[in-house]
This record gives sequence, C-alpha cells and structure tokens, in this order.
Amino acid sequence: MRTEMAKLKIKSGDTVVVTTGEHKGSEGKVMKVFLDKNKAIVEGVNLVSKHEKPSANNPQGGITKREAPIHVSNLALVDPKSGKPTRVGYRMEDGKKVRFSKQSNQVI
Repeated sequence: MRTEMAKLKIKSGDTVVVTTGEHKGSEGKVMKVFLDKNKAIVEGVNLVSKHEKPSANNPQGGITKREAPIHVSNLALVDPKSGKPTRVGYRMEDGKKVRFSKQSNQVI
C-alpha cells in the first residue's frame, strides 16, 4: 500500500475544464481536492442524484443533486490569459516555487 501521496497540479479554487467523459467541455471551479484518491469535486460538474432520508436539516427528505468527485486526469486547468485549457509547470521565482501556465508562460 502506498504511504506517500501524489502531488497534484490542481488546487481548490482553480478554474478547470473537463477534457474527457460524459461532462466533456464543462467548466467549473474546484471546490475540494482529495489527494489520496487523485480526485476533485468541481462546481456544477458530474452531478448525481442522492436519496436523502428525512432529518433535522432536511425534514422533507427526497432526492437531491450533488457533485461527485471526478478524476484529476480528466481535468485541465484554464489559462487565466487565454481562457483555454493548459498544462501546468513549476519554476522558482524569488526563492519561491510557483505554478505557471505552459501555454502563456504566466504565473498562476
């Protein structure tokens, strides 16, 4: 079993686009990243129906729509300059490690 976690190039708060699968072309903001599973929850993408029992928070119960995790290999970061999908690289600037867009060479 693996003990170390993979370093992902996508962080929560990033705007990403889905590159493959049923939701291809959908764009949204990353709400949460699961490092151990290499998955992320993207706002408005990969919605699933969840059956909920009545509770104090939801006295009616019923079926609700909720975002499900999507694998990070199916996501691409959106370049802030051009608005198109881009790959991510790392470099040192002023003694700090920063992410940059491979398309526009701009720091993210």
